[in-house]
Amino acid sequence: MLVKTYGSAVQGVDAVTITVEVNVSRGANFYLVGLPDAAVKESQQRIESALRQHGYKIPGKKVVINMAPADIRKEGSAYDLTLAVGILAASEQINASEIDKYVIMGELSLDGTLQPIKGVLPIAINARSENFKGFILPKENAKEAAVVNKLEVYGVENIKEVIDFFEGKTELKQTIVDTRKEFYENVNNTDLDFIDVKGQENVKRALEIAAAGGHNIIMIGPPGAGKTMISKRIPGILPPLTLNEALETTKIHSVAGKTEKNTSLITKRPFRSPHHTISDVALVGGGQFPQPGEISLAHNGVLFLDELPEFKRTVLEVMRQPLEDRKITISRAKFTVEYPASFMLIASMNPCPCGYYNHPDRECVCSAGAVQKYLNKISGPLLDRIDIHIEVVPVPFGKLSETEAGENSETVRKRVIAAREIQEKRFKDYKEIHSNAQMSSKMMREFCEIDQAGSSLLKNAMERLGLSARAYDRILKVSRTIADLDSSEKIKTEHLAEAIQYRSLDRDSWGG
Repeated sequence: MLVKTYGSAVQGVDAVTITVEVNVSRGANFYLVGLPDAAVKESQQRIESALRQHGYKIPGKKVVINMAPADIRKEGSAYDLTLAVGILAASEQINASEIDKYVIMGELSLDGTLQPIKGVLPIAINARSENFKGFILPKENAKEAAVVNKLEVYGVENIKEVIDFFEGKTELKQTIVDTRKEFYENVNNTDLDFIDVKGQENVKRALEIAAAGGHNIIMIGPPGAGKTMISKRIPGILPPLTLNEALETTKIHSVAGKTEKNTSLITKRPFRSPHHTISDVALVGGGQFPQPGEISLAHNGVLFLDELPEFKRTVLEVMRQPLEDRKITISRAKFTVEYPASFMLIASMNPCPCGYYNHPDRECVCSAGAVQKYLNKISGPLLDRIDIHIEVVPVPFGKLSETEAGENSETVRKRVIAAREIQEKRFKDYKEIHSNAQMSSKMMREFCEIDQAGSSLLKNAMERLGLSARAYDRILKVSRTIADLDSSEKIKTEHLAEAIQYRSLDRDSWGG
């Protein structure tokens, strides 16, 4: 008897329906075809043990299973339940009348219990788009899939529940999530607050500008100046995720298997902080069977690179294209996948190997040329792509011991949101452009006009600092954001002057 069951394969951040055709006929042997990987091939042993635990078996006949389309590689153990149900239906051990209405996915343990799987959200979205009635999957993944409306989601703990459901012996409990309610209840929750940061007013100002315009920023300062502490609080001043951004972010984390158990949506902007020993593939994504990297996991959030010069140069250089295009394309001989990578880069570094170059109190002990050699670990083209350079100086004891509280994250966030709203109106006619940092050269000519005095100021700065054309663009974008925070329609001279001072690493005083 020939029976079809349905699973799904994840490609990039989208899913493709896989039709599992099971035919049981006279003869012997078990055949599994359709480009399965080793984990899929090993499913026979898991399925056989799981079925025996509940009084069923793989029939002692010729079993041929085809996973179509056959030119797509099937990876992982998530097809165990799809194959097992197909075998039971094709051998007439269970009723097969309703099986083709559901996408069925799950990894089987030897005792028949189900283990969680990756990529649940894109699979659920694809199932709804192809008009499946429901999605049967492991219970731990059910809330994530239930985010998708107009699709019945059933979380199960073992294969016996699935068998009894198709046999009509029991009803499965549908998992229902009020997506909007859950999203809006958690979207404004922040764990870390700017109010904890003493002093550093100039750094807070620079970070507010960066958050308001979506600009990349690098902080240079000695050890213990507070670079990491401040960086971790940046998600709290960024605008809350929109529902569409939350869905998009959750899809990426779902594909990578990074979503927490029994959760539905990611409601806070991601903050990714990889160690400096990370490889280039782990950072941008890829591998033999491509997976999202840290830059994609930071999509719609923050990628924090602490001690930037300690990262391998090859790792840093592969970020150049994603920083410009806000996506990463990974090509292999037989396929190409694309992952979104629209993130805000926050980097920190010491000014020299010992950490105390330009320190107000302590003397730098580095040898001549060591400072410049240390800075040269970061290439000029990469620095050009970082809009704001800010020096972080140690906070004096008087500031640390102050009891008077500074601004909290919520106050700063309100100003950032107001500036972003101005930008949303400005770019309403441009698809996928939401902040000043994303402006193209053509858009800058339209929205970043400066007067004669501003032009003269910028010309002098360019000549004195030896800035590149890309640095010129960055200054204009940052000054546009400063003007937005000031609710100014035009870019004034003071806005340009402030933007120019955020190019610390372009100055001759560094490493001279």
